[in-house]
Amino acid sequence: MLETRRSNHKNKVILTVALTGAIPTKKDHANLPTQPEEIAKAAIECYEAGASVVHIHVRDDDDKSSMCFEKFKETVELIRAAKCPILLNLTTSGAQNQTYEDRIKPFRELKPDLASFDAGTMNWLNSDVFMNEPKFLEVLGTEMQKVNVKPEIEVFDMGMLNNALYYIKKGIIKEPAHFQLCLGAPGGMQATAESLLYLVNHLPEDCTWSTFGIGKGAMEITMAALALGGNIRVGLEDNVYYHYGQLAKSNVDFVERVKRLAHEMNKTIATPEEAKEILKIK
Repeated sequence: MLETRRSNHKNKVILTVALTGAIPTKKDHANLPTQPEEIAKAAIECYEAGASVVHIHVRDDDDKSSMCFEKFKETVELIRAAKCPILLNLTTSGAQNQTYEDRIKPFRELKPDLASFDAGTMNWLNSDVFMNEPKFLEVLGTEMQKVNVKPEIEVFDMGMLNNALYYIKKGIIKEPAHFQLCLGAPGGMQATAESLLYLVNHLPEDCTWSTFGIGKGAMEITMAALALGGNIRVGLEDNVYYHYGQLAKSNVDFVERVKRLAHEMNKTIATPEEAKEILKIK
């Protein structure tokens, strides 16, 4: 497969671990971290295993999806208090029907390295509308620039990529942009190497990119990303199974697997400091 790196590093892979998400529950996986102490502990363990970035969702006291600022604050403070250098990436889409302020406050106040910029509205899992209307995206990009938080542009289909290119042209997203190509969610593009290559071939030249596959497409996307020179996201947010029918023990399992696969392709996992340099985060 043709390597299509854009501005990614040739020999370093930025490995993001998405620990929790908004959908899985402890019924799906008993070791899913849902409360601040659990999430912080998992983030530190994944850093020690080799992860470069941690993507953080939080839950309320009943473990339901949430954008509760206090939960974000406690989680981030625990990671920072442990002097763990893993790069922090906070979601802006942790629950449905939240106000602009609910979605913006965590990154505005806590100033992580990155925060998610979901570049469009979609029929999420064929059951709900995942709402990211144009006005919100304009506010979101503007607020990220104000506090110097880098957008991780989450793209679920070609329409979202076109939206992102529009916001780059308008100056709402600054270049060099960083894209997370999200494949396999019902309502979005399928988790196949063909889908990934199509999106990558339409990215701007001056960008970095990462990708992940949800569910059964996870390994195909991981392998294709390594072949194309991409960065990778893994974790229980996207897939609770290590193999078909076999639950992963924890998020660490996924980190260790990508580290092994990268090694087989003469690549290494970027340290947080290296990831920061590649992503041009100041």
